[in-house]
Amino acid sequence: MRLWLYPIMAIAILLAATSSHAQTYDPSYPVCMHVYAGRAGLNWYDCSFTSMPQCRATASGRAATCDLNPYYQFNAPSQRSRHKRSG
Repeated sequence: MRLWLYPIMAIAILLAATSSHAQTYDPSYPVCMHVYAGRAGLNWYDCSFTSMPQCRATASGRAATCDLNPYYQFNAPSQRSRHKRSG
């Protein structure tokens, strides 16, 4: 029984010590603002901008930078439905 105790404890400690992060980018918008709050761990991304000038205007005067969203699909096909002609 003691033989199984140490590996199980080691695995539990490793899983508890590993930090997990949720996805920080919203794939619906092409531009994200990375806001720096000064201390490690307090930085965040605000992915709610439709253009780079819009993001830069919001980031002006703040400790922030604007970047393209790596999860936004720039070349995605349009969602227009196509109608077939009959006749």
